[in-house]
Amino acid sequence: MSFTYPEVGATRDGAALPSGYHHVRVRRRIGHGRAAFLAVADGILTFGVQRGLGLRVTTSQPRAAAGVRVTSSLAGLLRIPCEVVWVLDEDRRSGFAYGTLPGHPERGEESFVAELDERDDVWFTVTAFSRAAAWYARLGGPLARAVQGAATRRYVTVARRLADRAAR
Repeated sequence: MSFTYPEVGATRDGAALPSGYHHVRVRRRIGHGRAAFLAVADGILTFGVQRGLGLRVTTSQPRAAAGVRVTSSLAGLLRIPCEVVWVLDEDRRSGFAYGTLPGHPERGEESFVAELDERDDVWFTVTAFSRAAAWYARLGGPLARAVQGAATRRYVTVARRLADRAAR
């Protein structure tokens, strides 16, 4: 199975996102300190951020690595297949991106990155580019964007909770 878009890896390192897609880039301060960063990094790399959204997530491996398959579903209805494109697992930055596979209602890529800055503040960034692939996603247009916006806000909330738990 192959990716459904040609710009594989375009969410890495803050590069310009490809044209012809809807873009999302949200960066929020979610906590402070190394313990908070490590908790958020682990939550990202073990797909806890997606599970925190209420999605049922199945993966070919328990931890993000290039080539790991990730299939999400909500209430067992919609099957959303992706594959991990790249992974960061550094001292002060951690995260991954996954890209869409055939059967996904959208085409594109989404990344989740935690960063510990020089003041030990923890930042969480979600970057994505996507466009409709399935007829129902095209038909849903503005509604699909609203759902993506709500999901992005929820990802931030989940990451913030992970950071808060670690800081206690």
